[in-house]
Amino acid sequence: MSAARTAEVVRNTKETRIRVALNLDGVGATEIRTGIGFYDHMLESFGRHGGFDLQIHTEGDLHIDMHHTVEDTGIVLGQAFAQALPGFKGVRRFGHAYVPMDETLTRCAVDLSNRPYLVWKVAFTRPKIGEFDTELFKEFHQAFAMNAGACVHLETLYGENSHHIAESGFKALARALRTAVELDPKTGGQAPSTKGVL
Repeated sequence: MSAARTAEVVRNTKETRIRVALNLDGVGATEIRTGIGFYDHMLESFGRHGGFDLQIHTEGDLHIDMHHTVEDTGIVLGQAFAQALPGFKGVRRFGHAYVPMDETLTRCAVDLSNRPYLVWKVAFTRPKIGEFDTELFKEFHQAFAMNAGACVHLETLYGENSHHIAESGFKALARALRTAVELDPKTGGQAPSTKGVL
């Protein structure tokens, strides 16, 4: 590899203070601190299964609720991917994955196209996992896709346990991205598009 595919993004607002450091060619080492235990667990799984070295430090207005912390972290993580992959040059671009977790099966397909979109076909069997609102998982994936410039289709084909549904989704996204960001020597270092640019 001729250049490190890394990024560091800092975003501070009145609601959140966030720093994300990303190395796409890492070994899955993570250091996650968002103040939300279950969210930390999901992001750790994301880094590990994507093979990304990932540091996320978020301080959010958790005295209000978890919404800003979850969504804004997704924004900054997406920005880090876009920064680490300028123009999506030289990568495979597409990736997909099926992830089973006990009774649950989730699939994800990704296109690093600079045409962000989220198709979300995920239904949870209960509104909370511990204190975590399950509706916030869509907010994360929407924020990530829009800021990464990724078209993401995520669907839980079947499942009952909300923990498994959530975690299989994060792992499926990570595995799909792991393929999509791989360097493809056939591209000659160019954007994988007939347009010549993404």
